[in-house]
Amino acid sequence: MFTGIIENCGKLDEIQRDENKARFVITFQDAVDDLELGESIAINGVCLTVVKINAGTFAVDLSTETLNRTSFDKVQERERVNLERSLTANKKMNGHFVMGHVDAVGTIVSIDHQPGEILIRFSHPPDLAANFIEKGSVAVDGISLTVFDCRENQFTVSIIPFTWEHTNLNQKSIGDSVNLECDMIGKYILKACEAVLRSKEETS
Repeated sequence: MFTGIIENCGKLDEIQRDENKARFVITFQDAVDDLELGESIAINGVCLTVVKINAGTFAVDLSTETLNRTSFDKVQERERVNLERSLTANKKMNGHFVMGHVDAVGTIVSIDHQPGEILIRFSHPPDLAANFIEKGSVAVDGISLTVFDCRENQFTVSIIPFTWEHTNLNQKSIGDSVNLECDMIGKYILKACEAVLRSKEETS
């Protein structure tokens, strides 16, 4: 489990692909000394397992399912990626609960630089519309953000300068793909409500 507060960024040094899987080799922007084999780490919001560690780099393996359901099918070498290590008992709980399980791939519709903030608008698949509510939470490439102006299968977020400078958002362009994870609590509530309504319909 994660919080959506990006701790570090990395550079995608190498992509090893074959027909059914891929391996990414990533360099931390800021050095990390205690990374362990088997550790879970969120890369652009996708929970992956560290399978190899070398001096200054680590590697993760991606299955066909992960490649098909995330923006990683389009990622290129040298790209900057957001990194967050898993939540521990002594870690501050900022952001919101993020599982690292991507719901869909979204697309950047617009980037609007305003005084003191950057407004970014994203599109999402229509079947996720019920998961986006005004002032609700979403993880975009692993970043915990608050959504507003939710309409027409799109939503907007406000990015403060600190987040802009310390994540990969400053290298994104209109049309780029991002990983979206809807708020976990909201998904559970929606699922429960659907089950209750379905039960009532069957009874009636």
